[in-house]
Amino acid sequence: MENIKNDLFEFEVGADGIGVLSINQVNNPTNLFSTEFVTAYIKLAHEAIADKDIKGVILTSSRSMFMPGADLRELKNMGANPKEQFESTMEMHHAFRAIETSGKPFVAAINGTAMGGGLELCLACHHRIVLNNVKIKLGFPEAKVGLLPAGGGNSKVPYLLGIQNALMYLLQGKEVRPAEALKDGLIDDLAENQEELIQKAKDWISSNPSPVQPWDNKKHRIPGGNVWSPNGVQTLVGAAGNLGKLAHGNYPAQNYILKVIHDGLPLTIDRALEIEARYFTKLLASKEAKNMIRTGFTELQKAKKGIARPKSEPQYEVKKLGILGAGMMGAGIAYVSAKAGMDVVLKDVSQEGADKGKAYSKSLLDKAISKKRSTPEKAEALLSRIEPSADPASMKDCDLVIEAVFEDPKLKAVVTAETEAVLAADKVYASNTSTIPITELAKASKRPDNFIGIHFFSPVEKMPLVEIIVGEKTEDKAIAAAVDYTVAIGKIPIVVNDSRGFYTSRCFGTFVSEGSFMVEEGVPAAMVENVAKAEGMAVGPLAVIDEVTLSLGLHVYESDPTPNKPAFQERSYKMQKDLVDNHDRKGKKWGAGFYDYPKGMPKKLWPGLAEKYNSNLDYLDKATVGKRIMHRQAIEAFRCLEEGILKSVVDGDLGSVLGWGFPIFTGGALSYIDFVGMQKFVAECDDFANRFGERFAIPSGLRALSEAGKSIHDYKH
Repeated sequence: MENIKNDLFEFEVGADGIGVLSINQVNNPTNLFSTEFVTAYIKLAHEAIADKDIKGVILTSSRSMFMPGADLRELKNMGANPKEQFESTMEMHHAFRAIETSGKPFVAAINGTAMGGGLELCLACHHRIVLNNVKIKLGFPEAKVGLLPAGGGNSKVPYLLGIQNALMYLLQGKEVRPAEALKDGLIDDLAENQEELIQKAKDWISSNPSPVQPWDNKKHRIPGGNVWSPNGVQTLVGAAGNLGKLAHGNYPAQNYILKVIHDGLPLTIDRALEIEARYFTKLLASKEAKNMIRTGFTELQKAKKGIARPKSEPQYEVKKLGILGAGMMGAGIAYVSAKAGMDVVLKDVSQEGADKGKAYSKSLLDKAISKKRSTPEKAEALLSRIEPSADPASMKDCDLVIEAVFEDPKLKAVVTAETEAVLAADKVYASNTSTIPITELAKASKRPDNFIGIHFFSPVEKMPLVEIIVGEKTEDKAIAAAVDYTVAIGKIPIVVNDSRGFYTSRCFGTFVSEGSFMVEEGVPAAMVENVAKAEGMAVGPLAVIDEVTLSLGLHVYESDPTPNKPAFQERSYKMQKDLVDNHDRKGKKWGAGFYDYPKGMPKKLWPGLAEKYNSNLDYLDKATVGKRIMHRQAIEAFRCLEEGILKSVVDGDLGSVLGWGFPIFTGGALSYIDFVGMQKFVAECDDFANRFGERFAIPSGLRALSEAGKSIHDYKH
């Protein structure tokens, strides 16, 4: 068999008769598990099997990553014809099975990250050796985009890991480093360098001329027992119960992953793979998977790369960042920026306050070191990049300054003037405000063209979204700078136009206010909280109000100079003011809000809510409660789109999912309208407007879409 070199891989047979296939997809930024690659690989593998002079094949990579997953771009066109989809998946399974049962050894020499389809490619090899590098990740992330591992992973992993551990990998998309993968049994060996990796692979081929996969070995026993063993039954029943409790049936991928194991593991591997292919085909046709792929992968990847930046502007590099305010937000911004390699000046009103802000980074790093995610040397290098200061002049040489002081326009105006007095005229100044209009704050600036909003979410080190707000006089240079900085620190930017509350805070406010309104009307607080979580929200609206604090909500309302505020805002304000002033319930920080927070014990809803808000209701049903919570957010998101605050449906979806935890399976707050059904959504909101108030009134643009039978994605400004 001749050596091969093409756009997908290189194949070379050595004098020892062992072929080395190095994946190198030169036309892709990284190696991808695509139809083109799989077809070419299978053809070559079968030719190698047929060649009697080839003793075995080593599968490795010429790139820094082995194969980090499937080419999800192909998923747009997959599943349109279920019959063809099932048949093509089975063709792949049959081809991989022919390799596995050929009697000729194939070894995966994994020298970089292998995820999803890339790792399943390795499972079709008889032996797996991984470079012992902590930067390498292994796992099956398919469930995170609404799918299951359909390249054999769902069916084969339980044979290696046992049912319980396999579920950790498959249901949660768990990612592990090489050492843990070896311990779990996902791989067979480690190598310390590239030379040892290839040599170990060659040695194994020489010692195992007729290998058999565990699922073809009648003597193999599944770790922990099979499906019908006591442990297997207990594990699957427990997993199904926990899944129902946590996912509430909203994520079909996880249900199907369980079914593949339950239905397929007692059967032969070939029947199990058929079951896997059938459930995968069903998933591809589901609206949940389509939503999660579009918002959670396709559009997310574009946003990560900075698609929102003005194309005409040159790259804006932030070598030195200034932060005004060393509280929780400022300290978090300092940490993520220093982690990205930037020098950071963290300023507060006192040196003690600035030092305390820097200490926050040290606490995060100490935790990372304890979990072996960092080293003392790396921590020290990061901390050395953060300079705590109380001197306004320390902002002098910064490329970008982010103000993160208390939400008080007067205070923000003072620090703006103080900083601009020393900051170079061509540098960009940003405010981390969550509600105050940027145009209003920019009045204190002598350079409003370089003034912009960069709204982080708390805790900064964990939350992926950054909302960039464009004021009336903000120019493209400042937008480009904000987007470039956000991408540089590994966050995901969306760019919105100015208004009070912008997009995320404004819409998030409807989630918490609608929950409190229903309590006020007499809906049991526990029902409001539990239904919200059943609809897919991470936590209930009352718990969120307590976290944010009722006191802050009052401050935001009272500091808003807008005349004639909407009636629902006034209603929410009065309810929270009553709880604060008359019942001393200010929020979690004070141990009393909608919940009680007894020390050392779980929080419990305040019994006084049932006594204070008690009435006879004619709509006490789960469906109405759930739809009020979700529909209200979607209507407000559309208003932001219609008013031009949002620039696109995509931004609205990403902002809702990443910013305040709107359920990803719906696609986001705007795609949710299509998820429900446009006409159904409009009809239900019309009913709610009559029963509960004008806040459910359908905007004219949305009604026009409904009457035209169009999708939310057809909306044009």
